[in-house]
Amino acid sequence: MLKTTRRSFIARGAMFVGALSIPKAIPAEAADSDLLARMTWFNEPASSKRVGEKLVVHSRAKTDFWRKTFYGYITDNGHFLRLKAEGDFVFEARVNGQYAALYDQAGLMVRINAENWMKCGTEFFDGKRHASVVFTREFSDWSTMPDLTDSGPVWWRAVRKGESLETLCSLDGKNFTSVRQGYFPASTAEAGIMCAAPEGLGFDAEFDHLSLSSARS
Repeated sequence: MLKTTRRSFIARGAMFVGALSIPKAIPAEAADSDLLARMTWFNEPASSKRVGEKLVVHSRAKTDFWRKTFYGYITDNGHFLRLKAEGDFVFEARVNGQYAALYDQAGLMVRINAENWMKCGTEFFDGKRHASVVFTREFSDWSTMPDLTDSGPVWWRAVRKGESLETLCSLDGKNFTSVRQGYFPASTAEAGIMCAAPEGLGFDAEFDHLSLSSARS
């Protein structure tokens, strides 16, 4: 689990929160390129660029999303490229990164506000990659399991249905494993991709195959 080193950067690094305008909700089944064109940053990264079909994002140092639990601090300066998602939906992306420093992380985020959000993806600790999910309802919690691969990309999917949210992951984008289900308040949310470098100097994360669709029963 988390170590006290994660607390140390709070005192050293000033938090910066990007108060950016939120785009309008987009239709279901939007294309990858259309999604990226409509998404905006909450906390801009050090850099981001398109490389072919991939979006490559270099995170800033000492960035994270976490609230209170076990350590007492609140940090909300990770990078979140997002758009509004109404009702029940499925947001999906393929994610990879040059994970190297403790807690380097990249994946998906679904967010209502600073007190209610979920992030899921790959996180680096104990010298290797883990599949990681954090649900936050005023207080953050954290669950992990071994990642699906040591070096390749992983598809992540977030499924919103009513007051529930499910996270799933896959190596091929077809066969998904459910990682976690949790309560999520019934409210308009934002969905997108996120990355952060809580202890390191920043790293490159790669995202492609973004999609947003309506959740079906």
